[in-house]
Amino acid sequence: MLFNSFSFLLFFPIVTILYFIIPQRFKNLWLLISSYYFYMSWNPKYAILIAISTVITFFSGIFIVNSKNSFFKKLWVFLSMASNLAILFFFKYFDFFIDNLNRIFAVIGIEMLNPTFDVILPVGISFYTFQALSYTMDVYRGEIYVEKNLLNYALFVSFFPQLVAGPIERSKNLLVQFRRKHHFNYERAKAGLLLMLWGFFMKLVIADRVAVIVNTVYNDYQNYEGIILIIATLFFGVQIYCDFASYSAIAIGAAQVMGFKLMDNFKQPYFSKSIAEFWRRWHISLSTWFRDYLYIPLGGNRKGTLRKYFNVMVVFLVSGLWHGASWNFVIWGFLHGAFQVIGQITRPIKIFITDKLGINRETGSYKLGQILITFCLSNFAWVFFRASSFTEAKGIISRMISVWNPWVLTDGSLYTLGLSPKSFWAGIIAIVILIVVDITQYHGIRIRERFANQGLIFRWVVSLGLIYAIIIFGIYGPGYSENQFIYFQF
Repeated sequence: MLFNSFSFLLFFPIVTILYFIIPQRFKNLWLLISSYYFYMSWNPKYAILIAISTVITFFSGIFIVNSKNSFFKKLWVFLSMASNLAILFFFKYFDFFIDNLNRIFAVIGIEMLNPTFDVILPVGISFYTFQALSYTMDVYRGEIYVEKNLLNYALFVSFFPQLVAGPIERSKNLLVQFRRKHHFNYERAKAGLLLMLWGFFMKLVIADRVAVIVNTVYNDYQNYEGIILIIATLFFGVQIYCDFASYSAIAIGAAQVMGFKLMDNFKQPYFSKSIAEFWRRWHISLSTWFRDYLYIPLGGNRKGTLRKYFNVMVVFLVSGLWHGASWNFVIWGFLHGAFQVIGQITRPIKIFITDKLGINRETGSYKLGQILITFCLSNFAWVFFRASSFTEAKGIISRMISVWNPWVLTDGSLYTLGLSPKSFWAGIIAIVILIVVDITQYHGIRIRERFANQGLIFRWVVSLGLIYAIIIFGIYGPGYSENQFIYFQF
Protein backbone atom coordinates (compact mmCIF):
# COMPACT_ATOMS: atom_id res chain seq x y z
CA MET A 1 0.00 0.00 0.00
CA LEU A 2 1.48 3.30 -1.09
CA PHE A 3 1.05 6.54 0.85
CA ASN A 4 0.04 8.23 -2.41
CA SER A 5 -2.76 5.77 -3.13
CA PHE A 6 -6.52 5.92 -2.64
CA SER A 7 -6.26 2.83 -0.46
CA PHE A 8 -4.11 4.70 2.07
CA LEU A 9 -6.56 7.61 2.12
CA LEU A 10 -9.11 5.11 3.42
CA PHE A 11 -6.75 3.00 5.51
CA PHE A 12 -5.17 5.75 7.61
CA PRO A 13 -8.35 7.50 8.87
CA ILE A 14 -9.96 4.15 9.72
CA VAL A 15 -6.90 2.94 11.62
CA THR A 16 -6.52 6.23 13.46
CA ILE A 17 -10.17 6.67 14.44
CA LEU A 18 -10.44 3.10 15.74
CA TYR A 19 -7.12 3.48 17.54
CA PHE A 20 -8.52 6.30 19.67
CA ILE A 21 -11.90 4.62 20.17
CA ILE A 22 -10.90 1.13 21.30
CA PRO A 23 -9.82 0.41 24.91
CA GLN A 24 -6.20 1.07 25.85
CA ARG A 25 -5.30 -2.60 26.26
CA PHE A 26 -6.18 -3.31 22.63
CA LYS A 27 -4.51 -0.28 21.02
CA ASN A 28 -1.11 -1.85 20.32
CA LEU A 29 -2.71 -5.05 19.07
CA TRP A 30 -4.82 -3.00 16.67
CA LEU A 31 -1.74 -1.14 15.40
CA LEU A 32 0.14 -4.42 14.97
CA ILE A 33 -2.70 -5.95 12.93
CA SER A 34 -2.96 -2.76 10.87
CA SER A 35 0.80 -2.68 10.28
CA TYR A 36 0.91 -6.26 9.04
CA TYR A 37 -2.10 -5.61 6.80
CA PHE A 38 -0.32 -2.51 5.45
CA TYR A 39 2.79 -4.54 4.61
CA MET A 40 0.92 -7.60 3.30
CA SER A 41 -0.86 -5.46 0.71
CA TRP A 42 2.36 -5.80 -1.35
CA ASN A 43 3.09 -9.48 -0.89
CA PRO A 44 1.44 -11.37 1.99
CA LYS A 45 4.02 -14.16 2.19
CA TYR A 46 6.88 -11.75 2.93
CA ALA A 47 5.25 -10.78 6.20
CA ILE A 48 6.75 -14.06 7.38
CA LEU A 49 10.21 -12.51 7.04
CA ILE A 50 9.28 -9.64 9.36
CA ALA A 51 7.88 -12.15 11.83
CA ILE A 52 11.07 -14.24 11.70
CA SER A 53 13.28 -11.19 12.22
CA THR A 54 11.03 -10.08 15.07
CA VAL A 55 11.15 -13.43 16.87
CA ILE A 56 14.91 -13.82 16.45
CA THR A 57 15.81 -10.37 17.78
CA PHE A 58 13.17 -10.46 20.53
CA PHE A 59 14.45 -13.69 22.06
CA SER A 60 18.08 -12.80 21.43
CA GLY A 61 17.53 -9.75 23.64
CA ILE A 62 16.14 -11.92 26.42
CA PHE A 63 18.97 -14.46 26.08
CA ILE A 64 21.59 -11.67 26.13
CA VAL A 65 20.23 -10.24 29.37
CA ASN A 66 19.85 -13.66 31.03
CA SER A 67 23.34 -14.86 30.04
CA LYS A 68 25.82 -14.60 32.91
CA ASN A 69 28.88 -15.24 30.76
CA SER A 70 30.14 -12.56 28.35
CA PHE A 71 30.94 -15.27 25.81
CA PHE A 72 27.30 -16.32 25.58
CA LYS A 73 26.15 -12.69 25.41
CA LYS A 74 28.39 -12.20 22.38
CA LEU A 75 27.23 -15.52 20.96
CA TRP A 76 23.57 -14.42 21.03
CA VAL A 77 24.50 -11.11 19.46
CA PHE A 78 26.38 -12.93 16.71
CA LEU A 79 23.52 -15.36 16.06
CA SER A 80 21.00 -12.52 15.89
CA MET A 81 23.18 -10.49 13.51
CA ALA A 82 24.19 -13.48 11.38
CA SER A 83 20.66 -14.86 10.92
CA ASN A 84 19.12 -11.49 10.04
CA LEU A 85 21.93 -10.54 7.70
CA ALA A 86 21.75 -13.99 6.07
CA ILE A 87 18.08 -13.38 5.24
CA LEU A 88 18.93 -9.93 3.90
CA PHE A 89 21.82 -11.36 1.87
CA PHE A 90 19.72 -14.10 0.30
CA PHE A 91 16.89 -11.85 -0.84
CA LYS A 92 18.91 -8.77 -1.76
CA TYR A 93 22.46 -9.80 -2.63
CA PHE A 94 22.41 -13.45 -3.70
CA ASP A 95 22.09 -12.76 -7.43
CA PHE A 96 24.70 -9.99 -7.22
CA PHE A 97 27.10 -12.34 -5.45
CA ILE A 98 26.58 -15.18 -7.94
CA ASP A 99 26.94 -12.83 -10.91
CA ASN A 100 30.30 -11.52 -9.67
CA LEU A 101 31.42 -15.03 -8.74
CA ASN A 102 30.65 -16.14 -12.28
CA ARG A 103 32.75 -13.32 -13.69
CA ILE A 104 35.71 -14.43 -11.59
CA PHE A 105 35.18 -18.06 -12.62
CA ALA A 106 34.98 -17.06 -16.29
CA VAL A 107 38.41 -15.40 -16.08
CA ILE A 108 40.04 -18.56 -14.74
CA GLY A 109 38.11 -20.85 -17.09
CA ILE A 110 35.70 -22.49 -14.63
CA GLU A 111 32.16 -23.31 -15.71
CA MET A 112 29.66 -20.72 -14.56
CA LEU A 113 27.11 -21.29 -11.83
CA ASN A 114 23.42 -21.17 -12.67
CA PRO A 115 21.40 -20.26 -9.56
CA THR A 116 17.87 -21.65 -9.53
CA PHE A 117 16.43 -19.11 -7.08
CA ASP A 118 14.18 -16.43 -8.49
CA VAL A 119 13.00 -14.22 -5.64
CA ILE A 120 11.47 -10.76 -5.48
CA LEU A 121 13.13 -8.27 -3.16
CA PRO A 122 10.81 -7.80 -0.16
CA VAL A 123 9.77 -4.18 0.24
CA GLY A 124 11.68 -2.35 2.98
CA ILE A 125 13.73 -5.37 4.08
CA SER A 126 16.88 -3.28 4.65
CA PHE A 127 14.97 -0.82 6.82
CA TYR A 128 13.26 -3.19 9.23
CA THR A 129 16.31 -5.48 9.40
CA PHE A 130 18.54 -2.61 10.52
CA GLN A 131 15.91 -1.42 12.97
CA ALA A 132 15.65 -4.87 14.55
CA LEU A 133 19.43 -5.29 14.70
CA SER A 134 19.84 -1.94 16.43
CA TYR A 135 17.65 -3.30 19.24
CA THR A 136 19.95 -6.31 19.67
CA MET A 137 22.99 -4.04 19.93
CA ASP A 138 21.26 -1.60 22.30
CA VAL A 139 20.33 -4.44 24.66
CA TYR A 140 23.85 -5.87 24.52
CA ARG A 141 25.35 -2.46 25.32
CA GLY A 142 22.91 -1.96 28.18
CA GLU A 143 21.47 1.18 26.59
CA ILE A 144 17.88 -0.02 26.89
CA TYR A 145 15.94 -2.42 29.07
CA VAL A 146 15.06 -5.65 27.33
CA GLU A 147 11.48 -5.74 26.04
CA LYS A 148 9.56 -8.69 27.48
CA ASN A 149 6.28 -7.96 25.74
CA LEU A 150 6.40 -9.63 22.31
CA LEU A 151 3.40 -7.64 21.06
CA ASN A 152 5.07 -4.31 21.82
CA TYR A 153 8.32 -5.42 20.27
CA ALA A 154 6.61 -6.78 17.15
CA LEU A 155 4.92 -3.40 16.74
CA PHE A 156 8.29 -1.66 17.08
CA VAL A 157 9.67 -3.66 14.14
CA SER A 158 6.57 -3.33 11.96
CA PHE A 159 5.02 0.07 12.84
CA PHE A 160 3.37 0.92 9.52
CA PRO A 161 4.20 4.66 9.06
CA GLN A 162 7.95 4.02 8.90
CA LEU A 163 8.01 0.31 8.11
CA VAL A 164 9.11 0.24 4.48
CA ALA A 165 11.24 3.38 4.03
CA GLY A 166 12.12 4.70 7.45
CA PRO A 167 13.09 6.64 9.38
CA ILE A 168 15.08 3.72 10.82
CA GLU A 169 14.00 4.14 14.42
CA ARG A 170 15.94 3.26 17.55
CA SER A 171 14.50 1.24 20.37
CA LYS A 172 15.51 4.04 22.76
CA ASN A 173 13.07 6.36 21.01
CA LEU A 174 10.20 4.37 19.52
CA LEU A 175 9.93 1.13 21.52
CA VAL A 176 9.39 2.94 24.81
CA GLN A 177 6.51 4.92 23.27
CA PHE A 178 4.44 1.76 22.87
CA ARG A 179 4.35 1.44 26.66
CA ARG A 180 2.63 4.81 27.06
CA LYS A 181 -1.02 5.80 26.81
CA HIS A 182 -1.95 7.89 23.82
CA HIS A 183 -5.04 10.07 23.68
CA PHE A 184 -6.31 12.21 20.85
CA ASN A 185 -4.89 15.71 20.84
CA TYR A 186 -6.30 18.24 18.39
CA GLU A 187 -3.20 20.45 18.13
CA ARG A 188 -0.91 17.44 17.67
CA ALA A 189 -3.18 15.92 15.03
CA LYS A 190 -3.43 19.24 13.19
CA ALA A 191 0.37 19.58 13.09
CA GLY A 192 0.74 15.97 11.91
CA LEU A 193 -1.83 16.36 9.15
CA LEU A 194 -0.15 19.56 7.94
CA LEU A 195 3.19 17.74 7.71
CA MET A 196 1.52 14.90 5.80
CA LEU A 197 -0.02 17.48 3.44
CA TRP A 198 3.41 18.97 2.77
CA GLY A 199 4.74 15.47 2.12
CA PHE A 200 2.04 14.82 -0.46
CA PHE A 201 2.87 18.14 -2.13
CA MET A 202 6.55 17.20 -2.37
CA LYS A 203 5.73 13.76 -3.78
CA LEU A 204 2.82 14.40 -6.15
CA VAL A 205 3.55 17.93 -7.35
CA ILE A 206 7.37 17.95 -7.44
CA ALA A 207 8.96 14.47 -7.29
CA ASP A 208 6.59 12.69 -9.68
CA ARG A 209 6.58 15.66 -12.06
CA VAL A 210 10.34 16.01 -12.47
CA ALA A 211 10.55 12.21 -12.63
CA VAL A 212 8.93 12.43 -16.07
CA ILE A 213 11.89 14.43 -17.42
CA VAL A 214 14.46 12.31 -15.57
CA ASN A 215 13.01 9.06 -16.93
CA THR A 216 12.70 10.44 -20.47
CA VAL A 217 16.36 11.46 -20.59
CA TYR A 218 18.03 8.70 -18.57
CA ASN A 219 16.07 5.90 -20.26
CA ASP A 220 17.24 7.12 -23.66
CA TYR A 221 20.45 8.96 -22.78
CA GLN A 222 22.15 8.12 -26.12
CA ASN A 223 19.86 10.67 -27.80
CA TYR A 224 20.70 13.52 -25.41
CA GLU A 225 23.83 15.42 -24.57
CA GLY A 226 25.26 18.42 -22.77
CA ILE A 227 22.87 20.70 -20.92
CA ILE A 228 19.91 18.32 -21.28
CA LEU A 229 21.75 15.60 -19.36
CA ILE A 230 22.90 18.12 -16.75
CA ILE A 231 19.33 19.33 -16.25
CA ALA A 232 18.03 15.76 -15.99
CA THR A 233 20.67 15.02 -13.35
CA LEU A 234 19.80 18.16 -11.39
CA PHE A 235 16.14 17.21 -11.60
CA PHE A 236 16.98 13.75 -10.30
CA GLY A 237 18.63 15.42 -7.31
CA VAL A 238 15.34 17.24 -6.74
CA GLN A 239 13.31 14.10 -7.40
CA ILE A 240 15.11 11.82 -4.96
CA TYR A 241 15.13 14.49 -2.26
CA CYS A 242 11.42 15.25 -2.60
CA ASP A 243 10.54 11.58 -3.04
CA PHE A 244 12.39 10.35 0.04
CA ALA A 245 11.80 13.42 2.23
CA SER A 246 8.10 13.29 1.36
CA TYR A 247 7.88 9.69 2.59
CA SER A 248 9.58 10.68 5.84
CA ALA A 249 7.28 13.70 6.22
CA ILE A 250 4.15 11.60 5.70
CA ALA A 251 5.47 8.89 8.04
CA ILE A 252 6.39 11.37 10.79
CA GLY A 253 3.11 13.23 10.35
CA ALA A 254 0.99 10.05 10.44
CA ALA A 255 2.76 8.86 13.58
CA GLN A 256 2.31 12.28 15.19
CA VAL A 257 -1.44 12.20 14.57
CA MET A 258 -1.59 9.00 16.64
CA GLY A 259 0.69 10.39 19.35
CA PHE A 260 4.08 8.95 18.35
CA LYS A 261 7.25 10.94 17.69
CA LEU A 262 9.63 9.71 15.00
CA MET A 263 13.09 11.13 14.46
CA ASP A 264 13.76 13.77 11.79
CA ASN A 265 15.27 12.22 8.68
CA PHE A 266 16.10 15.32 6.61
CA LYS A 267 17.31 18.80 7.49
CA GLN A 268 17.72 20.78 4.26
CA PRO A 269 20.64 18.66 2.94
CA TYR A 270 21.23 20.74 -0.20
CA PHE A 271 22.22 23.72 1.95
CA SER A 272 25.19 21.76 3.34
CA LYS A 273 28.62 23.37 3.09
CA SER A 274 30.48 20.03 2.87
CA ILE A 275 29.75 16.40 2.06
CA ALA A 276 30.26 15.55 5.75
CA GLU A 277 27.54 18.06 6.64
CA PHE A 278 25.38 16.70 3.82
CA TRP A 279 25.34 13.33 5.59
CA ARG A 280 24.38 14.99 8.86
CA ARG A 281 21.32 16.31 7.05
CA TRP A 282 20.46 13.53 4.54
CA HIS A 283 18.83 10.26 5.62
CA ILE A 284 19.83 11.04 9.19
CA SER A 285 18.45 7.80 10.60
CA LEU A 286 20.73 5.73 8.34
CA SER A 287 23.86 7.88 8.68
CA THR A 288 23.56 7.85 12.49
CA TRP A 289 22.92 4.08 12.39
CA PHE A 290 26.18 3.52 10.53
CA ARG A 291 27.95 5.93 12.88
CA ASP A 292 26.78 4.15 16.03
CA TYR A 293 26.89 0.53 14.87
CA LEU A 294 29.76 0.48 12.36
CA TYR A 295 31.97 3.58 12.38
CA ILE A 296 32.44 3.80 16.16
CA PRO A 297 32.93 0.01 16.62
CA LEU A 298 35.58 0.15 13.89
CA GLY A 299 37.44 2.70 15.99
CA GLY A 300 35.91 5.92 14.70
CA ASN A 301 38.48 8.70 14.92
CA ARG A 302 40.14 7.31 18.04
CA LYS A 303 42.94 5.33 16.34
CA GLY A 304 44.75 7.90 14.27
CA THR A 305 44.10 9.85 11.09
CA LEU A 306 44.74 7.06 8.57
CA ARG A 307 42.50 4.65 10.46
CA LYS A 308 39.79 7.32 10.58
CA TYR A 309 39.94 7.74 6.80
CA PHE A 310 39.83 3.96 6.39
CA ASN A 311 36.78 3.74 8.65
CA VAL A 312 35.02 6.50 6.70
CA MET A 313 35.59 4.65 3.42
CA VAL A 314 34.37 1.34 4.88
CA VAL A 315 31.19 2.99 6.14
CA PHE A 316 30.38 4.59 2.80
CA LEU A 317 31.19 1.52 0.76
CA VAL A 318 28.84 -0.49 3.00
CA SER A 319 26.30 2.33 2.78
CA GLY A 320 26.44 2.16 -1.00
CA LEU A 321 25.92 -1.59 -0.92
CA TRP A 322 23.03 -1.14 1.54
CA HIS A 323 21.28 0.97 -1.07
CA GLY A 324 21.44 -1.68 -3.74
CA ALA A 325 23.09 -4.85 -5.02
CA SER A 326 24.99 -3.15 -7.82
CA TRP A 327 28.48 -1.77 -8.35
CA ASN A 328 26.83 1.52 -9.23
CA PHE A 329 25.75 1.96 -5.62
CA VAL A 330 29.17 0.89 -4.36
CA ILE A 331 30.78 3.55 -6.56
CA TRP A 332 28.24 6.11 -5.34
CA GLY A 333 29.18 5.27 -1.75
CA PHE A 334 32.88 5.36 -2.63
CA LEU A 335 32.52 8.84 -4.10
CA HIS A 336 30.84 10.19 -0.98
CA GLY A 337 33.53 8.62 1.20
CA ALA A 338 36.30 9.95 -1.04
CA PHE A 339 34.76 13.44 -1.06
CA GLN A 340 34.85 13.44 2.75
CA VAL A 341 38.41 12.14 3.03
CA ILE A 342 39.72 14.57 0.41
CA GLY A 343 37.83 17.39 2.09
CA GLN A 344 39.46 16.62 5.44
CA ILE A 345 42.93 16.23 3.91
CA THR A 346 42.73 19.51 2.00
CA ARG A 347 41.09 21.51 4.79
CA PRO A 348 44.40 22.92 6.14
CA ILE A 349 45.39 23.91 2.60
CA LYS A 350 42.08 25.73 2.06
CA ILE A 351 42.48 27.54 5.36
CA PHE A 352 46.05 28.56 4.47
CA ILE A 353 45.08 29.85 1.02
CA THR A 354 42.03 31.80 2.23
CA ASP A 355 44.07 33.35 5.06
CA LYS A 356 46.86 34.37 2.65
CA LEU A 357 44.34 35.88 0.25
CA GLY A 358 42.51 37.66 3.06
CA ILE A 359 39.23 35.86 2.34
CA ASN A 360 36.73 35.96 5.18
CA ARG A 361 35.31 32.45 5.50
CA GLU A 362 32.33 33.76 7.45
CA THR A 363 30.91 35.86 4.63
CA GLY A 364 27.70 34.82 2.95
CA SER A 365 29.34 34.66 -0.47
CA TYR A 366 32.02 32.23 0.74
CA LYS A 367 29.41 29.98 2.39
CA LEU A 368 27.26 30.13 -0.74
CA GLY A 369 30.27 28.94 -2.73
CA GLN A 370 30.70 26.01 -0.36
CA ILE A 371 27.02 25.14 -0.71
CA LEU A 372 27.20 25.23 -4.53
CA ILE A 373 30.33 23.05 -4.61
CA THR A 374 28.74 20.50 -2.25
CA PHE A 375 25.55 20.55 -4.32
CA CYS A 376 27.50 19.89 -7.52
CA LEU A 377 29.50 17.03 -5.96
CA SER A 378 26.40 15.32 -4.57
CA ASN A 379 24.59 15.68 -7.90
CA PHE A 380 27.57 14.27 -9.80
CA ALA A 381 27.42 11.22 -7.54
CA TRP A 382 23.67 10.89 -8.23
CA VAL A 383 24.54 9.92 -11.83
CA PHE A 384 25.84 6.57 -10.55
CA PHE A 385 22.83 6.20 -8.25
CA ARG A 386 20.31 6.74 -11.06
CA ALA A 387 22.05 4.97 -13.95
CA SER A 388 21.19 1.31 -14.41
CA SER A 389 24.82 0.24 -14.88
CA PHE A 390 28.37 1.52 -14.59
CA THR A 391 28.65 1.53 -18.39
CA GLU A 392 25.54 3.67 -18.62
CA ALA A 393 26.85 6.07 -15.96
CA LYS A 394 30.11 6.50 -17.90
CA GLY A 395 28.16 7.10 -21.10
CA ILE A 396 25.98 9.73 -19.45
CA ILE A 397 28.95 11.60 -18.00
CA SER A 398 30.80 11.42 -21.30
CA ARG A 399 27.85 12.84 -23.25
CA MET A 400 27.23 15.38 -20.51
CA ILE A 401 30.66 16.99 -20.86
CA SER A 402 31.23 16.45 -24.58
CA VAL A 403 28.95 19.22 -25.82
CA TRP A 404 28.12 22.72 -24.63
CA ASN A 405 24.65 23.52 -25.92
CA PRO A 406 23.10 26.29 -23.77
CA TRP A 407 20.64 27.17 -26.56
CA VAL A 408 18.46 24.24 -25.47
CA LEU A 409 17.37 26.43 -22.56
CA THR A 410 15.57 28.81 -24.92
CA ASP A 411 14.75 26.90 -28.10
CA GLY A 412 11.92 24.79 -26.64
CA SER A 413 13.96 21.60 -26.23
CA LEU A 414 12.98 21.39 -22.55
CA TYR A 415 9.34 20.99 -23.58
CA THR A 416 10.09 17.83 -25.56
CA LEU A 417 11.12 15.83 -22.48
CA GLY A 418 7.68 14.64 -21.46
CA LEU A 419 6.12 17.73 -19.87
CA SER A 420 4.06 20.43 -21.53
CA PRO A 421 5.23 24.04 -21.04
CA LYS A 422 2.53 24.64 -18.41
CA SER A 423 3.39 21.47 -16.52
CA PHE A 424 7.11 22.24 -16.73
CA TRP A 425 6.71 25.71 -15.27
CA ALA A 426 4.30 24.44 -12.64
CA GLY A 427 7.15 22.18 -11.53
CA ILE A 428 9.62 25.09 -11.48
CA ILE A 429 7.26 27.18 -9.34
CA ALA A 430 6.78 24.24 -6.96
CA ILE A 431 10.57 23.85 -6.67
CA VAL A 432 10.86 27.57 -5.85
CA ILE A 433 8.27 27.09 -3.08
CA LEU A 434 10.32 24.14 -1.79
CA ILE A 435 13.49 26.26 -1.75
CA VAL A 436 11.74 29.08 0.14
CA VAL A 437 10.41 26.63 2.73
CA ASP A 438 13.82 24.97 3.12
CA ILE A 439 15.57 28.34 3.49
CA THR A 440 13.09 29.31 6.19
CA GLN A 441 13.64 26.06 8.07
CA TYR A 442 17.41 26.23 7.55
CA HIS A 443 17.43 29.51 9.45
CA GLY A 444 15.66 27.90 12.39
CA ILE A 445 12.13 29.15 11.77
CA ARG A 446 9.64 26.48 12.82
CA ILE A 447 7.06 26.86 10.10
CA ARG A 448 4.43 24.55 11.57
CA GLU A 449 4.58 26.31 14.94
CA ARG A 450 4.37 29.73 13.29
CA PHE A 451 1.53 28.50 11.13
CA ALA A 452 -0.39 27.16 14.15
CA ASN A 453 -0.25 30.60 15.76
CA GLN A 454 -1.84 32.33 12.79
CA GLY A 455 -5.51 33.21 12.52
CA LEU A 456 -8.10 30.61 11.63
CA ILE A 457 -8.91 32.14 8.23
CA PHE A 458 -5.23 32.27 7.24
CA ARG A 459 -4.68 28.66 8.28
CA TRP A 460 -7.67 27.46 6.27
CA VAL A 461 -6.69 29.49 3.21
CA VAL A 462 -3.14 28.06 3.22
CA SER A 463 -4.28 24.50 3.94
CA LEU A 464 -6.97 24.54 1.28
CA GLY A 465 -4.51 26.18 -1.12
CA LEU A 466 -2.05 23.34 -0.56
CA ILE A 467 -4.80 20.75 -1.07
CA TYR A 468 -5.92 22.59 -4.20
CA ALA A 469 -2.34 22.61 -5.55
CA ILE A 470 -2.02 18.87 -4.95
CA ILE A 471 -5.35 18.15 -6.66
CA ILE A 472 -4.76 20.46 -9.62
CA PHE A 473 -1.02 20.07 -10.13
CA GLY A 474 -0.37 16.60 -8.74
CA ILE A 475 0.73 13.91 -11.18
CA TYR A 476 -2.08 11.38 -11.29
CA GLY A 477 -5.28 10.68 -13.20
CA PRO A 478 -6.23 8.49 -16.20
CA GLY A 479 -3.33 6.31 -17.29
CA TYR A 480 -1.40 7.05 -14.13
CA SER A 481 -0.51 4.45 -11.55
CA GLU A 482 0.87 5.59 -8.20
CA ASN A 483 4.62 5.99 -8.48
CA GLN A 484 6.42 3.84 -5.97
CA PHE A 485 8.71 5.71 -3.62
CA ILE A 486 12.31 5.33 -4.78
CA TYR A 487 13.60 4.01 -1.46
CA PHE A 488 11.09 1.15 -1.45
CA GLN A 489 13.60 -0.82 -3.52
CA PHE A 490 16.13 -0.70 -0.69
